Amino acid sequence: QVQVVESGGGSVQTGASLRLSCTVSGRLLMGWFRQAPGKEREFVAAISLAGTKTSYADSVKGRFTISRDNTKNTGYLQMNSLRPEDTAIYYCAARRGVTGHYYTRASDYTFWGQGTQVTVSS
Repeated sequence: QVQVVESGGGSVQTGASLRLSCTVSGRLLMGWFRQAPGKEREFVAAISLAGTKTSYADSVKGRFTISRDNTKNTGYLQMNSLRPEDTAIYYCAARRGVTGHYYTRASDYTFWGQGTQVTVSS
Protein backbone atom coordinates (compact mmCIF):
# COMPACT_ATOMS: atom_id res chain seq x y z
CA GLN A 1 0.00 0.00 0.00
CA VAL A 2 1.49 3.31 -1.09
CA GLN A 3 1.25 6.09 1.45
CA VAL A 4 1.39 9.78 0.65
CA VAL A 5 1.72 12.13 3.60
CA GLU A 6 1.88 15.92 3.31
CA SER A 7 2.95 18.41 5.93
CA GLY A 8 3.94 22.03 6.25
CA GLY A 9 0.78 24.00 5.61
CA GLY A 10 -0.26 26.95 7.72
CA SER A 11 -1.55 30.49 7.87
CA VAL A 12 0.72 33.30 6.72
CA GLN A 13 0.52 36.86 5.46
CA THR A 14 1.00 38.08 1.93
CA GLY A 15 4.61 37.87 0.85
CA ALA A 16 5.56 35.14 3.28
CA SER A 17 7.01 31.72 2.47
CA LEU A 18 6.04 28.17 3.31
CA ARG A 19 7.54 24.81 2.46
CA LEU A 20 5.33 21.80 2.00
CA SER A 21 6.70 18.28 2.29
CA CYS A 22 5.38 15.05 0.85
CA THR A 23 6.73 11.71 1.98
CA VAL A 24 5.85 8.64 -0.06
CA SER A 25 6.51 4.96 0.39
CA GLY A 26 8.77 4.32 -2.57
CA ARG A 27 10.41 6.08 -5.50
CA LEU A 28 7.45 7.65 -7.26
CA LEU A 29 6.67 10.50 -9.59
CA MET A 30 5.20 13.40 -7.67
CA GLY A 31 3.00 16.36 -8.31
CA TRP A 32 1.30 19.07 -6.31
CA PHE A 33 -2.26 20.21 -6.83
CA ARG A 34 -4.48 22.63 -4.97
CA GLN A 35 -8.15 23.24 -4.49
CA ALA A 36 -9.64 26.51 -3.31
CA PRO A 37 -13.18 26.72 -1.92
CA GLY A 38 -15.74 26.52 -4.71
CA LYS A 39 -13.11 25.80 -7.34
CA GLU A 40 -11.86 22.73 -9.10
CA ARG A 41 -8.59 21.07 -8.21
CA GLU A 42 -5.77 22.58 -10.23
CA PHE A 43 -2.24 21.62 -11.12
CA VAL A 44 0.57 23.43 -9.31
CA ALA A 45 3.84 21.64 -10.02
CA ALA A 46 5.30 18.28 -11.00
CA ILE A 47 8.71 16.66 -10.91
CA SER A 48 10.37 13.69 -12.57
CA LEU A 49 11.84 10.72 -10.72
CA ALA A 50 15.37 12.03 -10.81
CA GLY A 51 14.25 15.58 -10.12
CA THR A 52 15.81 16.85 -13.33
CA LYS A 53 12.56 17.82 -15.02
CA THR A 54 9.91 20.07 -13.52
CA SER A 55 6.74 21.78 -14.62
CA TYR A 56 4.76 24.62 -13.09
CA ALA A 57 1.41 26.26 -13.49
CA ASP A 58 1.75 29.77 -14.91
CA SER A 59 0.20 31.19 -11.75
CA VAL A 60 3.08 29.97 -9.56
CA LYS A 61 6.01 30.11 -11.97
CA GLY A 62 8.88 32.07 -10.50
CA ARG A 63 7.45 31.89 -6.97
CA PHE A 64 7.16 28.17 -6.24
CA THR A 65 9.88 25.55 -6.54
CA ILE A 66 9.34 21.79 -6.55
CA SER A 67 12.18 19.50 -5.54
CA ARG A 68 12.78 16.05 -4.15
CA ASP A 69 15.20 14.12 -1.99
CA ASN A 70 15.16 10.52 -3.16
CA THR A 71 17.24 9.39 -0.18
CA LYS A 72 14.23 10.30 1.95
CA ASN A 73 11.46 9.52 -0.56
CA THR A 74 10.30 13.07 0.07
CA GLY A 75 9.23 15.86 -2.23
CA TYR A 76 9.00 19.54 -1.42
CA LEU A 77 7.11 22.56 -2.61
CA GLN A 78 8.84 25.78 -1.63
CA MET A 79 6.33 28.60 -1.88
CA ASN A 80 7.63 32.16 -1.83
CA SER A 81 5.90 35.52 -2.24
CA LEU A 82 2.59 33.99 -1.26
CA ARG A 83 -0.60 35.77 -2.28
CA PRO A 84 -4.18 35.51 -0.98
CA GLU A 85 -5.12 33.72 -4.21
CA ASP A 86 -2.74 30.90 -3.22
CA THR A 87 -5.10 30.02 -0.38
CA ALA A 88 -6.23 26.44 -0.89
CA ILE A 89 -5.86 22.89 0.27
CA TYR A 90 -2.67 21.57 -1.26
CA TYR A 91 -2.49 17.93 -2.24
CA CYS A 92 0.52 15.81 -3.05
CA ALA A 93 -0.05 13.18 -5.70
CA ALA A 94 2.16 10.26 -6.69
CA ARG A 95 2.35 7.51 -9.24
CA ARG A 96 4.74 4.92 -10.57
CA GLY A 97 6.53 5.97 -13.69
CA VAL A 98 9.69 6.04 -15.71
CA THR A 99 12.70 8.31 -15.63
CA GLY A 100 12.39 11.55 -17.52
CA HIS A 101 8.65 11.99 -17.25
CA TYR A 102 6.30 14.10 -15.22
CA TYR A 103 2.53 14.51 -15.29
CA THR A 104 0.36 17.59 -14.97
CA ARG A 105 -3.14 16.14 -14.96
CA ALA A 106 -4.78 14.98 -11.76
CA SER A 107 -6.19 11.95 -13.57
CA ASP A 108 -2.63 10.74 -14.26
CA TYR A 109 -1.92 10.21 -10.58
CA THR A 110 -2.79 7.11 -8.62
CA PHE A 111 -2.03 7.98 -5.03
CA TRP A 112 -3.07 11.07 -3.11
CA GLY A 113 -2.36 12.57 0.26
CA GLN A 114 -4.95 13.93 2.64
CA GLY A 115 -4.15 17.54 1.83
CA THR A 116 -2.72 20.40 3.87
CA GLN A 117 -4.32 23.81 4.27
CA VAL A 118 -2.47 26.91 3.16
CA THR A 119 -4.09 30.23 4.05
CA VAL A 120 -2.62 33.55 2.95
CA SER A 121 -4.11 36.71 4.39
CA SER A 122 -3.67 40.23 3.07
